[in-house]
Amino acid sequence: MAAASLPPPSRWPPPPLRLLPLVLLGCLAASAPLRAAEAAGVLRQVVAGGGDGDGGAFFEPFNVTYDHRAVILGGKRRMLVSAGLHYPRATPEMWPSLIAKCKEGGADVIETYIFWNGHEPAKGQYYFEGRFDIVKFAKLVAAEGLFLFLRIGPYACAEWNFGGFPVWLRDIPGIEFRTDNEPYKAEMQSFVTKIVNIMKEEKLYSWQGGPIILQQIENEYGNIQDRYGQAGKRYMLWAAQMALALDTGVPWVMCRQTDAPEQILDTCNAFYCDGFKPNSYNKPTIWTEDWDGWYADWGEPLPHRPAQDSAFAVARFYQRGGSLQNYYMYFGGTNFERTAGGPRQITSYDYDAPIDEYGILRQPKWGHLKDLHAAIKLCEPALIAVDGSPQYVKLGPMQEAHVYSSGKIHTNGSISENGQICSAFLANIDEHKYVSVWIFGKSYSLPPWSVSILPDCENVAFNTARVGTQTSVFTVESGSPSYSSRHKPRTLSLIGGPYLSSTWWTSKEPIGKWGEGSFAAQGILEHLNVTKDISDYLSYTMSVNISDEDVTYWNSKGVLPSLTIDQIRDVARVFVNGKLAGSKVGHWVSLNQPVQLVQGPNELTLFSEIVGLQNYGAFLEKDGAGFRGQVKLTGLSNGDIDFTNSLWTYQIGLKGEFSRIYSPENQGYAKWSSMQNDDTQTPFTWFKTMFDAPEGNDPVAIGLGSMGKGQAWVNGHLIGRYWSIVAPESGCPSSCNYAGTYGDSKCRSNCGMATQSWYHIPREWLQESGNLLVLLEETGGDPSQISLQVHYTKTICSKISETYYPPLSSWSRASNSRATLNTVAPELHLQCDEGHVISKIIFASYGTPSGGCQNFSVGNCHASTTLDLVTEACVGNNKCSISVTNDVFGDPCRKVVKDLAVEAECSPPLATEEPRDDM
Repeated sequence: MAAASLPPPSRWPPPPLRLLPLVLLGCLAASAPLRAAEAAGVLRQVVAGGGDGDGGAFFEPFNVTYDHRAVILGGKRRMLVSAGLHYPRATPEMWPSLIAKCKEGGADVIETYIFWNGHEPAKGQYYFEGRFDIVKFAKLVAAEGLFLFLRIGPYACAEWNFGGFPVWLRDIPGIEFRTDNEPYKAEMQSFVTKIVNIMKEEKLYSWQGGPIILQQIENEYGNIQDRYGQAGKRYMLWAAQMALALDTGVPWVMCRQTDAPEQILDTCNAFYCDGFKPNSYNKPTIWTEDWDGWYADWGEPLPHRPAQDSAFAVARFYQRGGSLQNYYMYFGGTNFERTAGGPRQITSYDYDAPIDEYGILRQPKWGHLKDLHAAIKLCEPALIAVDGSPQYVKLGPMQEAHVYSSGKIHTNGSISENGQICSAFLANIDEHKYVSVWIFGKSYSLPPWSVSILPDCENVAFNTARVGTQTSVFTVESGSPSYSSRHKPRTLSLIGGPYLSSTWWTSKEPIGKWGEGSFAAQGILEHLNVTKDISDYLSYTMSVNISDEDVTYWNSKGVLPSLTIDQIRDVARVFVNGKLAGSKVGHWVSLNQPVQLVQGPNELTLFSEIVGLQNYGAFLEKDGAGFRGQVKLTGLSNGDIDFTNSLWTYQIGLKGEFSRIYSPENQGYAKWSSMQNDDTQTPFTWFKTMFDAPEGNDPVAIGLGSMGKGQAWVNGHLIGRYWSIVAPESGCPSSCNYAGTYGDSKCRSNCGMATQSWYHIPREWLQESGNLLVLLEETGGDPSQISLQVHYTKTICSKISETYYPPLSSWSRASNSRATLNTVAPELHLQCDEGHVISKIIFASYGTPSGGCQNFSVGNCHASTTLDLVTEACVGNNKCSISVTNDVFGDPCRKVVKDLAVEAECSPPLATEEPRDDM
């Protein structure tokens, strides 16, 4: 039976509330079985498996309020960790595993945007199925005992096509986006109301027993508000009042909005938010976007953010008064179809997130942050007990402590006999030096740029710079090329797996006018006004008559005429008489293309290509696409010819695209022939082949590095755009120091290689055999070099010192909520992906091993029994734990601090091998 709903709170927001110290039930984050209880705090989850759309409450109904210290759930302050996970960037079949991995990693909340253009592709026509089934997604979140932070917007940015706006919106007469404009406000209010009503009807708000505890209206509007003058201010206030009037019963957020009204929570988006404070004392400190990685653009290197720095930023946030932090992203996923934003953002939205694009844990980031979350949760009773500011202790010129306790603490001596709840954060913000600090009657060593967390104000449970979790190496790394990315045609060198197929068929795509939907018009029309974004492609074709005099002139001068366009975006191609003359890539850049013309009539075709519509900035409705300014033919004997106002024939999209020749049922709509050598160098060629799915259940990646640029479909599903454009040779350091302020250009990889070579094919889009792969290749490429790989964790490594901290599972909570430590030896943990086992120990040494993952070597001190002991504990198991102590291995060298280093191989169960015995 569903629990009864509470009525929405009658007053919103509540007056500032002063709370007595609270005791939360089930707060021991280090204990996995207690995670569901912890996610709900004292709230009881009443439906464990209601995520299949059967309705009913998931929690006992509870109200959500807040005070200056924290969000309050069911009357209790909470310190909350949120995981960003965008539902359309994964398949519904992936959602349960992804949500479970967020929960296992220590998240209390799942955060997602709502994507307007996915839900209302045509005005008044709504879609809530497949990857856009937000109700199913919300119920799966609730079924795991997690809360939901719903960022309705409806502007999202999110590196999503057009920032989430439907393109039809720009065609409404008189509309201006995101300002005090009646046509826009009417559409925005209509869509936001639609979403809210669906959430209410499905009983998904907290007071109905659902998971939704927070919502967002607008998105980072404060970044651009000044561009709109007073109209921007009026619009922001209108948006806030419109949202509040919807009576959702849970708080509304505006991120990066320092002038948000009193009833709206203003929040922080940045790489670091420990210095952020909201615009009112009555509001808690919330970090809506913790950028734990960054997105990538075609032709650029791949950004990475070290796990240690990400942990440092989060620890500093809670140390300095933060209450809710959301990883943007915890899982990034894939920009399937043409959803990638612009200009020129890649199909992968991996984001260097703790869970990678394919749904596999990225280690050590995921595990290191999981340990951080467990340590923070151990501190939660102390964190919520402090009503004002914590005790601040200056420990050095760049070192400081924040002490949270239920009463005054004397920090000069031990507090072990003090019965108060007490937790402390010790920070060293020096980028270069290890520092020893004195507090609580003890000395603590702090690595550079790190925070140590002491849940009991005595023992260190976690330090952000000391990584105690494994490193994982995937079979396919997001930055690895599927073949030499500095390829030239016919000189390919494969470094991926086996070739996908040796049998390929091709079909030629006509250039320019091909029939359906073509029309003639005077002048250069704006791309989006014509295509409405139903295709990336728009061609402009006209006939140019060249005199004998011009040809003689060019021959005598040894020159060619040039076709010039003042501005193009994102890709422009020039065809003369059906042959590609040249291309230009850029964002509103000029084109100057020499062309080979013949005497008499010449067919000139300009191809405009979009690679993601602009997703960020003011006046998005005015950005558009295609060509701007004048189009001219220069270098003629009698001067230039201006084609700007000439009669052009327009063709939207491609013939094969509109005939859907990528679908299995439509193969008869194209003339397919066996691939010949010349086909690989012919622009705008369709390729197809049939292939069998790899065995097993692991995610699948296809290597398209041998191709040029285009789109790829598997069994009719558009997996996204591909492009083997190469990143600059420079800009990628040989190593990355975690210490110091992070920016997206600090730790990059993949210089000199294609930005993306591997593309995700979801397993559920594949059948065991007879899968159809169709490629639209724009520039020329060799499909015979395409490879297919399963993507999983192949190699796992860890190195733990005998002086490392006891495992977080050794902490417990006394009856008064004070954290206590049961001192045990450190542990080394190894784990393969779900369904895989440790099949081989590549290296194992207890003593003084040197090197890092995949490069370990035995030192002068080595316990000879290490390999046998580790093999016995680990091989054949999905995971294993080994105590790092002389009690296990003996003491191979007295009075020397020893480490345990292990490298292991993971395999599907049937591929288990015997361990190596030649170490």
